Amino acid sequence: MMKNWLKLVAVALLFYVHIAGILFAVPRLNILNETIRALYFHVPMWFGMVLLFLLSVYYSIRYLRNPLPQHDYRAVEYANVGLVFGILGMLTGMLWANFAWGSPWHGDPKQNGAAIALLVYLAYFVLRGSVENEEQRGRLSAVYNIFAFAAMVPLIFIIPRMTSSMHPGSGGNPGFNMYDLDSRMRLVFYPAVVGWFLVGVWIVSLRVKVRTLEEEILEIEHGKIH
Repeated sequence: MMKNWLKLVAVALLFYVHIAGILFAVPRLNILNETIRALYFHVPMWFGMVLLFLLSVYYSIRYLRNPLPQHDYRAVEYANVGLVFGILGMLTGMLWANFAWGSPWHGDPKQNGAAIALLVYLAYFVLRGSVENEEQRGRLSAVYNIFAFAAMVPLIFIIPRMTSSMHPGSGGNPGFNMYDLDSRMRLVFYPAVVGWFLVGVWIVSLRVKVRTLEEEILEIEHGKIH
């Protein structure tokens, strides 16, 4: 379970991020103007997603080495919450793009890559739902999870940098320079990354606990029947 002090840190950081994200000054830029505040929510969601997916892969590898149910629970729940973060990151990005670029979807390489990556992870849950045997489901989904993460990395971080893109840091468009990571914005951006990640871990710990209790109840009921 997640330590209580980490929960307090997560709540404090996000409280600070929401207040500072609204009230602190931001660079005045053409087109972006006040919409640049979306950076505090859109990008940290993606960072949180990647870190949660990485932890999911870690537990998938642990499950393949030692097939304990707890490893499988953690792998699937980290992927579950990571996918939610990815969807939220996509939605906040579309909202931002609507103001900054004129429409929520441009077929931008990074947008397309992110959408494909999320579909790859959706297939992970379809796979889990299609296999009834618990151990077989755990092993197949663990192997697929590793593949999904390996596919996500080039889709989001490599291919967009090799093509023309409207996103910062892609296709010659500079990323995290003076306008999108101004020294004033760093005071909010970095706490946002840490805060959202900690909230993700917190949610995972709760979901793993619920899943464990559900399995224990099923075992008790199964024992009573027999």
